[in-house]
Amino acid sequence: MSQMKCKPEEAKVCCCVDVGTVIDNEDCSVSFSQVYESEEQAKEALAYLTEKARAAESDPCEISSEIVAVDGGYQLNANFTFCCQAETMIFQLSTR
Repeated sequence: MSQMKCKPEEAKVCCCVDVGTVIDNEDCSVSFSQVYESEEQAKEALAYLTEKARAAESDPCEISSEIVAVDGGYQLNANFTFCCQAETMIFQLSTR
């Protein structure tokens, strides 16, 4: 099995990075917290995020959430735990 290596001249421009150093499967959770004007808006946001999580998952994503009344509205707190970091990244990118 051959490995791709950059020559010193190429290293200045090609930014060779081992994917294993970027995706190490240690960060598989995303926490979300946002205040909305109404409870309905918070529920809609949770439904949107849940839909995006379900689209990214291969194994079921664990989702925990709560909506609490706060000064100025309703706060949605949600946590999404995926089986691997790649799915976490796909979810994060899909919500931007």
